Amino acid sequence: MARLALPQHGFGAAPIAGLYQEVSDEQARATVDAAWSSGIRLFDTAPHYGVGLSERRLGAALAGRSGYVLSTKVGRLLVPSARSGRDDQGFDVPASLERVWDFSRDGVLRSLEESLTRLGLPHVDIVLIHDPDDHLDQALTEAYPALAELRSQGVVKAVGVGMNQWQAPLRFVQETDLDVVMLAGRYTLLDQSGLPLLDACEARGVQVLAAGVFNSGLLATPQPSGTYDYLPAPEAVLDRARRMAKICEAHGVVLPQAAMAFPLRHPAVASIVLGARSPEEVRANAELWGRPVPDALWAELESEGLLPQPGNA
Repeated sequence: MARLALPQHGFGAAPIAGLYQEVSDEQARATVDAAWSSGIRLFDTAPHYGVGLSERRLGAALAGRSGYVLSTKVGRLLVPSARSGRDDQGFDVPASLERVWDFSRDGVLRSLEESLTRLGLPHVDIVLIHDPDDHLDQALTEAYPALAELRSQGVVKAVGVGMNQWQAPLRFVQETDLDVVMLAGRYTLLDQSGLPLLDACEARGVQVLAAGVFNSGLLATPQPSGTYDYLPAPEAVLDRARRMAKICEAHGVVLPQAAMAFPLRHPAVASIVLGARSPEEVRANAELWGRPVPDALWAELESEGLLPQPGNA
């Protein structure tokens, strides 16, 4: 099958499903509309995000539009919950549904069918096996073959895996015929630990979607602040980010601009995927995306020991 043409800038639809903080239907729709108006044509979602709310909102916003690439994920089925209150897995939504891990063949096929119903769309382009950290054998022997069969039938265009670690995806790259890997947070200005995976992807012709490029917030503002991988930033990491920000400033670049540009320097990385919860965030990221980053910045970050020298990573 021909290699899927992937836009370099993608929209991650977890935040519009109330990630950490409730988002209204109106704000979610306006955020997707802003992404479309900014020229974004790659959209990523998952059943996990807001227990289906992300898929419903994204599908409604994309209805009637064409010329985009859409990915969703499998591995968690959504079933009615007897609990009351709010979701306890990071999303500010009612706990009316709960997630059940399922990487079986039947579970994966059911998951995709239910995702299409929530999206209200006839198909998706990419299906990612989502967070199979504790289910690797089943994901490799049941989930992947089921999706590969759908790919061979032309039901989906590309099959991949999406995780925030690099070791397990490397197994998939080595042992299957993946098209795509979504890697979150492991190839950024502050963390290049995923480089072995990226090099393997380059060798095998697997395209990488780089997510989590701000490492959960520390790199999202010109002056580093916030969390690093969803926890308070260690002082050493914060100091390193501040040194990077100062060098960026000397080159007329802001830190989030560099954070967005950095992953695409690796030939395996086809796209970056940025989550956003408001039109303002989308437009701010799109504006930074449009600014060039001089090669001299990377050279100085390397010479100062803040990025690995080429060939010495």
